[in-house]
Amino acid sequence: MNADNLKDLSKIRLERSKELLADAEELLNHDSYKSANNRAFYAAEKAIKSVLSAIGKDSDSHVGVVRTFNIEFIHNPSDFFNREDLRIIQSMDRIRNASDYDDFYIADKSECAEQVKNAKYLIDKVEIFLKNNGIL
Repeated sequence: MNADNLKDLSKIRLERSKELLADAEELLNHDSYKSANNRAFYAAEKAIKSVLSAIGKDSDSHVGVVRTFNIEFIHNPSDFFNREDLRIIQSMDRIRNASDYDDFYIADKSECAEQVKNAKYLIDKVEIFLKNNGIL
């Protein structure tokens, strides 16, 4: 893909992340915590994929997205993203996985609200990064 296509892809992914965040907020408001955890994670993941596409990187798996983000922005020190950002997305993935696959997992409102808050934090941070780098 050329640079313009990568910019477009990055923008599309950021917009989709915001849609997913709105879904998570709606599900949280309707006490559907497991589903809200799912949507919050996917909102954050899509935002991370937006950043990766901005630098010409991508992955088709959850693990690959987190790993590539870690390699590109955490192990190669970034003045913008940090280990706490990585920790947040990893934690969100664990909670999403439990919400989706563990029949005995009990999702509660406070944890779910934290997931939604973390997704919003990552989306906002990604948006700033993209603006600072001329993508938006």
